[in-house]
Amino acid sequence: MAYRTHLMVCAGTGCVSNKSFKIKKVLEREIIKHDLQNEVQIVMTGCNGFCAQGPIMVVQPDGIFYQMLTEEDIPYLVEEHFLKGRAVEKLMYTTPEEKFPVPKMSDIGFFSKQQLITLRNRGLIDPEKIDEYIARDGYRALAKALTSMTPEGIIQEIKDSGLRGRGGGGFPTGRKWESCRKAPGDIKYIICNADEGDPGAFMDRSILESDSHSVLEGMIIGARAIGSKQGYIYIRTEYPIALERLNIALNQARDYGLLGENILGTGFNFAIEVFRGAGAFVCGESSALRASIEGKVPEPVSKVIHATEKGLWDKPTVLNNVETLANIPQIISRGAKWFSSIGTETSKGTKVFSLVGKVKNTGLVEVPMGITLREIIYDIGGGTPNSKKAKAVQTGGPSGGCIPERLFDTPVDFDQLTKLGSMMGSGGMIILDEDTCMVDIAKYFLDFLRGESCGKCTSCREGIEVMYQILKNICEGKGKEDDIQLLDELCQAIKDGSLCALGGTAPNPVLSTIRYFKNEYEAHIQDKKCPAGVCKALIKYLIDEEKCTGCLLCLKNCPEEAIIGERKKPHKIIDEKCIKCGVCIEICRFEAVLVA
Repeated sequence: MAYRTHLMVCAGTGCVSNKSFKIKKVLEREIIKHDLQNEVQIVMTGCNGFCAQGPIMVVQPDGIFYQMLTEEDIPYLVEEHFLKGRAVEKLMYTTPEEKFPVPKMSDIGFFSKQQLITLRNRGLIDPEKIDEYIARDGYRALAKALTSMTPEGIIQEIKDSGLRGRGGGGFPTGRKWESCRKAPGDIKYIICNADEGDPGAFMDRSILESDSHSVLEGMIIGARAIGSKQGYIYIRTEYPIALERLNIALNQARDYGLLGENILGTGFNFAIEVFRGAGAFVCGESSALRASIEGKVPEPVSKVIHATEKGLWDKPTVLNNVETLANIPQIISRGAKWFSSIGTETSKGTKVFSLVGKVKNTGLVEVPMGITLREIIYDIGGGTPNSKKAKAVQTGGPSGGCIPERLFDTPVDFDQLTKLGSMMGSGGMIILDEDTCMVDIAKYFLDFLRGESCGKCTSCREGIEVMYQILKNICEGKGKEDDIQLLDELCQAIKDGSLCALGGTAPNPVLSTIRYFKNEYEAHIQDKKCPAGVCKALIKYLIDEEKCTGCLLCLKNCPEEAIIGERKKPHKIIDEKCIKCGVCIEICRFEAVLVA
């Protein structure tokens, strides 16, 4: 049936949590009510990317973008737009500055500088229907790889493309495949790492929710290249929607003869098994992940012998992350020259980032390598909310570094971020504003890492704990003059003595904040002050008598009864009773409560 209109309703995790499936039910009811079922089709897609505005619905083919929908909006929307032909402006995205509606998705700044390769099908297909993936050239690259390319030819194409691993290490994918192909042995494995554990990161989850088939296609092509007959997808159990859609895609691929025996009649056999991880952060590390699949304690091991020679069950193994594999079909279809024309000299193609923190437009973005941090944060992200100034951006997950605002014009690629003391990582990007204490943020990430360390290496197990305690003391006003030097020495010892990247990169939050925000450390230690007004032991709350109107609002809401005063007269905070919870600041309408 040829439908006149398609309603592309986002069903990624963010929109689902905001009741997009309930919105679908109301849409179905209203469409039937107005006898539009032969003209309008509802398509539940994966993540649209603009998570800040969910739930989202894009009306195709016109590209009309509706956002922040509720069940109550739907009856009016259906009647106005689909019966009377009048788009509903009040449900459209509005620009923060001018406050005028932007009807089309293509005209919204959030999407303007993005370039989609990995996310090419986001918001355009139902991820649970293989026919829709095939209609957008899905599995064409696999057919090409199996019928007109040799394994060596596939590897050379990937090498020529310049694709580097998107999981954090940035190792050239083609070289990894070539090493495994040349390794002796008849049994070889390929693993897809979907164990995404960074705080604020949801790139791999969204790719699997939106387009699992692109990952499967890339994985099958990789298996053909290295000579593997068995693959594993290691995914964390905390991703229920991604896991469900992945299993649907696997069953569909098997039914269509794209997985299993004699794929596409070429004689090539390959099977994929899903392995569910229990959520240990260390299992994102390759050797710990392999140990988990083998049923062993997930601890890293020395990489004197590479996994491409001796990996899973001591057989040659390739491990790629979700985003890396999703790039493969496009490279095979469109060619290495096309892919390598995007990006920088040493970092080709695009990168997917989760843009979160103190930024107006949170969501998932895919941008060409070489774009600047400033373009991502301001042109796409819309800058910081509430007129606050951006202070830094933290990239690379909990083991990444904090880059100050003055360096936001830096191009984003593997090497440039490393030079700044951070890293690309898997693609987390957390924006920090002027109200962020950089000592406290370093403490936050070390607190996460100390809980996720497997404990095998003394340097990591004990060193991160000691660094955390030093930072905790600094934030509590107990810092010592030699703490900064001691932290620097500890960072070097942990980096040198750790087996895996968790310990090897754990010092980055500390090193980068000392490098760029040493003055904040010194203020905490020497002046016993927190410049950002965050560390409770180093601040106190005051009421500006000139601004206070005596409205009693703060007095009535203070949980400790630490505020005294009469109606229409300036109030006062009793220091001994104040727990610095911040309630008074949040509810004061006259900006009379100050932090000193």
